[in-house]
Amino acid sequence: MKSILTGKALAVVMALALMAASANAQTSPRAYYFGSDLSYVNEMEDCGAVYRGKDGTPADVYGLFAQTGTNLIRIRLWNDPHWTDYSNLNDVRRALRRAKEAGLPVLLDFHYSDDWADGEKQLVPKAWAGLSTEAQAEALYRFTYDTLMTLHAEGLMPDQVQVGNETNGEMMGDLTYTEGQPKKPINWERNATLFKAGIRAVQDAGQAAGKTPRIMLHIAQPENVEQWFLEATRHGVDGYDLIGISYYRKWSKMDMAGLGAVINRVRHTYPGKDVVVVETAYPFTEAHQDQNGNLMGADSAFAPYEVTPQGQARYMHDLMQLTLDNGGVGVVYWEPAWVSTSCKTRWGTGSNWENATFFDFDGKPLPVLDWPKADYVLPVEMTFVVADEGQASLYITDDFTGGLAVPMQRRGGHFVYTSWQRPGTTLLVGVAATPEGLADAEASELVVPAASTRVRLKP
Repeated sequence: MKSILTGKALAVVMALALMAASANAQTSPRAYYFGSDLSYVNEMEDCGAVYRGKDGTPADVYGLFAQTGTNLIRIRLWNDPHWTDYSNLNDVRRALRRAKEAGLPVLLDFHYSDDWADGEKQLVPKAWAGLSTEAQAEALYRFTYDTLMTLHAEGLMPDQVQVGNETNGEMMGDLTYTEGQPKKPINWERNATLFKAGIRAVQDAGQAAGKTPRIMLHIAQPENVEQWFLEATRHGVDGYDLIGISYYRKWSKMDMAGLGAVINRVRHTYPGKDVVVVETAYPFTEAHQDQNGNLMGADSAFAPYEVTPQGQARYMHDLMQLTLDNGGVGVVYWEPAWVSTSCKTRWGTGSNWENATFFDFDGKPLPVLDWPKADYVLPVEMTFVVADEGQASLYITDDFTGGLAVPMQRRGGHFVYTSWQRPGTTLLVGVAATPEGLADAEASELVVPAASTRVRLKP
């Protein structure tokens, strides 16, 4: 793109166009998610955990989160976890009922495993281990569909559904797992068959119930996201609404700016999908309440955020603002209620997450609990319009697309592209008939206004 603006005339034209458009524009409604994964709550309370309000008195934890502006609760589901009484269908029912009573929408996270499925392993459920790919796809479909219809019959249909959890590797691709075992290449024909079955099951259950949950696919760590979704798209995986990303500084090779760049590129590569940082966490202390080792320590922290309650709260605010600035729609914290108790997990007595929850060691809420209430600069909708003069196609680019050549859509006598941008940001926009032509396209400079806007560009 030419480095810009040959004189005052173009700048004046752009300013007048923005002023005229903004005069009649209203900010379009858009859902933003301030979420928390509360999958451990039932177990912790059964083990004696007490969550307290700001006055120090015991309080319903779902009610506490609802009061802060939290508007999405995430709950995990395993297939047949014989090793625990939790995260099975009965436990999910209990959690969903509590969330619904508190007025909180729910994201139901299907792991498609009897145990943890994550970026390191995807363990096939024992009952499905000997089946062919086609039979596994049918079993996955039936499990998903039947679970959702069972919940629907009890008034508990979730608002969103994850088809798989941190599916960096091949879904249900491991029979066993040993820490550090080498990762095998993904068989994308099989992988795509399984994902398509899960997506179709949610769609069919939604149609039968009269309410279709939004569908999320989820990859751990931003450096893994773009290649995975490229392969998924090549193999025909579609029909989902949300791209979920886990971001833990301890396990990611990217800083927050790198995460922001990935969000930005992904939302322009897949303009029909919303991007959510669906897992993250940050420690408020390096101290221990129990002898169970903390997973979140100094290796999970980075400047400018101290390992303090204030640093934790600042991290969540800044991460949400970064997500918004790059076109994402929300953040979900994992797992703010996994406090220490006298119960044992497979890792020891207590909690590995006690120093990264939203509650101090006395059960009182930390400042981070109010992160949804903090001040945020919300993006506005920018619609770029070019007259349709019979061009075969048009592409648009800018720093806001991450340098990508993004196709515009032909609509009503125009080529149109819509993006969400932070008010006050300066944009340099170029349009051309081919991606290669963008290198020599004349650039238009504009400043994002405070209200949603239509901007007319010349090809």
